[in-house]
Amino acid sequence: MRRFLAVFFCILLCGCFRTDTAPEISTGTDRMQLDYATQFEVALRKDGCAEIFIGDDRFLLVPKDMTAPETDMTVIQQPVKNIYNAASSSLDLFDGLGRLGDVTMCSTKYEDWSLPAVRDAMDSGSLKFVGKYSAPDYEQLTDCGLAIESTMIYHTPEVKEKLSSLGIPVLTERSSYESHPLGRLEWIKLYGLILGIPDEAQSYFEKKKAVFTSVTAANPDGDKPKTAFFYIAPNGYVIIRKPGDYVSEMIRLAGGEYLFDGADLGFDENALSTANIQFEVFYEYAADADILIYNSTIDRDTDTIAEMIEKQPMLADLPAVKSGKVWVTEQNMFQQTTGAAEMIADLATVFNGSGEDLTYLKKCG
Repeated sequence: MRRFLAVFFCILLCGCFRTDTAPEISTGTDRMQLDYATQFEVALRKDGCAEIFIGDDRFLLVPKDMTAPETDMTVIQQPVKNIYNAASSSLDLFDGLGRLGDVTMCSTKYEDWSLPAVRDAMDSGSLKFVGKYSAPDYEQLTDCGLAIESTMIYHTPEVKEKLSSLGIPVLTERSSYESHPLGRLEWIKLYGLILGIPDEAQSYFEKKKAVFTSVTAANPDGDKPKTAFFYIAPNGYVIIRKPGDYVSEMIRLAGGEYLFDGADLGFDENALSTANIQFEVFYEYAADADILIYNSTIDRDTDTIAEMIEKQPMLADLPAVKSGKVWVTEQNMFQQTTGAAEMIADLATVFNGSGEDLTYLKKCG
């Protein structure tokens, strides 16, 4: 019956995967070793430069004190300072490297940050808000060494054109569209390379990978709790993550079973990470859920069962709600990209029947 219920889609986090055509790598280069990331590639040249490929964009990273060779690629000259960050999910990677100070401008307001280190930087004045990604204050960007944009910049191409006309290289980052949660984290290798500290980035990634490995190795065999991850939009529709998205992948890696199946719901194979479905469709699936996780990072006004039921009274009839197996995300779940392994550990703890010592989830009261 599910196949015949109406299903509607909307874009909350839009992005494109890289093209299937492999980039043309210069001769005499070595590729950066990537374990999980698929949204960028790096070729390390013998002359000390690095070629960076993100979708159809090509960049040439040129070492300090070296004149850029003639190229049709966008040049990023080291040292890279006064970075403008308009992709909030990547800022935590700079903090993980201890180089948050290299990012001096952002497009997210103070009150929209959940990361203490970022708020501290804004309090001290070392990091300042310079306007939305779609309307930055260009006068404050004149000394910018690199602009890091999310794929939202595709909706305002004139902004990218203006930044480029000012001589600012524009890197559109796609870490949010990695299917594996450690793929998002692996972008730290790219930023470490750009900042001139590739070894530190590699070391950081390996430590986090070890945490991930220990968690997934400890997953018990047997029944996997069926889990729904969702929030209710103001129009009454339910927003879910699509199967294959990194959130559904975290649930699987932690020992759970993501409730929504792309084949049953008729999801198209595209780059969209979320789907907007009618509540009746959600309810039919959620009736089988062992655990519900409400995404309060989007719907910040809802973090209790009573508030959820106020938005949609039929939630009260769900078995997971009646048994109190409802969790909400903490506000730092998506902005703290470096916490991917710990997020999986939190989910594993919940799936194993405990609710203590969690960082990114909390029991819904």
